[in-house]
Amino acid sequence: MKYKMLSSYFNGDLQAIEKELEGSINAGDPLLQEACLHLLHAGGKRIRPVFVLLAAKFGDYNMLMIKKAAAALELIHMASLVHDDVVDEALTRRGAPTVQAMWNNKVAMYTGDYILAQSLQLITEVKKPLTHQLLSKTIVEVCLGEIEQIRDKYHFEQTVTTYFRRIKRKTALLIATSCQLGAVVAGADEKIHKSLFRFGYYVGMSYQITDDILDFVASEKVLGKPAGSDLKHGNITMPVLFAREDPELKREIVKVHEHIEDNELRRIIELINQSGAIEKSIAVSDRYLQKAMRELDKLPNIRARKNLYDIAKYIGKRKF
Repeated sequence: MKYKMLSSYFNGDLQAIEKELEGSINAGDPLLQEACLHLLHAGGKRIRPVFVLLAAKFGDYNMLMIKKAAAALELIHMASLVHDDVVDEALTRRGAPTVQAMWNNKVAMYTGDYILAQSLQLITEVKKPLTHQLLSKTIVEVCLGEIEQIRDKYHFEQTVTTYFRRIKRKTALLIATSCQLGAVVAGADEKIHKSLFRFGYYVGMSYQITDDILDFVASEKVLGKPAGSDLKHGNITMPVLFAREDPELKREIVKVHEHIEDNELRRIIELINQSGAIEKSIAVSDRYLQKAMRELDKLPNIRARKNLYDIAKYIGKRKF
């Protein structure tokens, strides 16, 4: 099942979440308001809100509270994107100019901070202490992941464990929390919401590894940014970790720096694509997906479980 078809089941609920997002970023300052709206309207599949909605199907589906949890999580994700673009000096995202490209780094950073603060304010309307604990813990981990990404730039000797920890914090935990939070807000049994957390974590790991693969094999049109951007900005990902196992290729990879010529970068990307590193990375992503599917087997056999299975398959196989 295609993602568009799956998300169409929730069209009305996703529209309600979109309105909640617009209301949450209703800033009093015109410049901040414009920057927030630019980010909100830049697109995105709203995967995290969809996970919240699906997870909530395992409990009491109260849209009034569910939309607030879903919007709060999406705001955290949006804030992290703004901060990432500043760190990476990215001019485009999803084919549109970034906030820092439209204005400047200061506006971008304050926009991200404002959106993050609005997320915290929004979740206070959900009167379940566990939701606050889960969200605050996730924000801490996302921030640590951002710091680790800065610290590890161009560190070509970093371990696979370091990479896994970073993508866990940067991506997987937010998806895992989306799944768990939806179930918690809906009052689902603890065993169910913990299983959904593990499912989301495994899916999130696969999602990020797939993104890292796409950075090498997809076109700029698909990516919405230049191919090879991760490597150029010093972000060491799964394909690079596998490719560096070849000593000759490693000597080429360590030459990469932020001012590398485009032709030279394309040459190194092609070498990585020919090395077998992409295939090995796909295998790792697939193993995480298999773990996610096994977690689904522990959940009640309702339609939402089948939907989670479909969306997990979509995430693992997009655009190869």
